[in-house]
Amino acid sequence: MKHEKKDRFLKQPTYPGGMTGLKKFIAETLRYPESALQNKIEGIVSLRFDIDHKGNVSNVQLLTRIGHGCDEEAIRLILMLKFITYHTQGLRVVFHKNLNIHFMLAQNQIVIAEPIVPEPEVLPSPITQINYNIKPKTIEPKPEKPPAKMYKITYK
Repeated sequence: MKHEKKDRFLKQPTYPGGMTGLKKFIAETLRYPESALQNKIEGIVSLRFDIDHKGNVSNVQLLTRIGHGCDEEAIRLILMLKFITYHTQGLRVVFHKNLNIHFMLAQNQIVIAEPIVPEPEVLPSPITQINYNIKPKTIEPKPEKPPAKMYKITYK
């Protein structure tokens, strides 16, 4: 009998449409840089980025570069992403993710003075790595109340 995997403590953010939606977005949005077209540059740009508790992307870092404008284009694409986040039990968790963006020229493309932007081929399964940074809420102690003032009144 096969056992079902239990839900994780924290559910990872997902892109709308999953990996298929992410690949489609990259394929439709990627603009092959003119310099890379003219120099027939192909390769993979690897990036690492953070996803905050609201699904926004920040802190994009290049892990591997190929130059000629491809690195900047990959960063532009990543910063456009917006992820769906899930309830994380009141914690503001930052997720870390790695992603590879493939820059590949069409086989029979002829580069002329005004290059035609090819439709890039998106390869399957970018590398995904998730690390959790959990920062619990700090509860500040309540300030102590000063002792009540007492007055002694004597009547004569």
